[in-house]
Amino acid sequence: MSRVGQSPVAIPDGVEITIAGGVLTAKGKLGTQTVDLLPVVEVILENGSVVVKPVNGGKRARTMWGTTRSLVNNAVVGVSEGFTRRLEVNGVGYRAQVQGKKLNLQLGYSHDIAFDVPEDIKIEIEGERSNVIAVSGPNKQRVGQVASEIRGFRKPEPYKGKGVKYADEQILRKEGKKK
Repeated sequence: MSRVGQSPVAIPDGVEITIAGGVLTAKGKLGTQTVDLLPVVEVILENGSVVVKPVNGGKRARTMWGTTRSLVNNAVVGVSEGFTRRLEVNGVGYRAQVQGKKLNLQLGYSHDIAFDVPEDIKIEIEGERSNVIAVSGPNKQRVGQVASEIRGFRKPEPYKGKGVKYADEQILRKEGKKK
């Protein structure tokens, strides 16, 4: 029995949910999100919430029950509040700047890295030293993908901790050489 799938998804004010043709559509102040529904789960609107139930007791229905509920919840939260992923830039001379629709990164290479910001994603620079990159948008998967691409330009190294890391990431530090 799914612990995640049992709980209904509450629909906040300002979010409109429609279910038609195997697709759930959520509309809110931040845009529109769609979730493709599988025939092994049943999605119902009742009492201002979305309830997900398995159609039968089969293995596929049980495995997709909680997954579908999570996808529906992510769509509802995305169009109402949005998602944000924060990255920290650590290192001497390492900088990040937003210039129009480009994120300009100086990460210790001989050249600057110009990252084109996708249309559905918003990137801001935060922090007292302007070393925090906030990636936000309505689609959780897309926000995580863009944050991962930015982190991939210079992953944090274990000796000094230099590079781009997630704000909530712990870097396991190694001890340097000894004489």
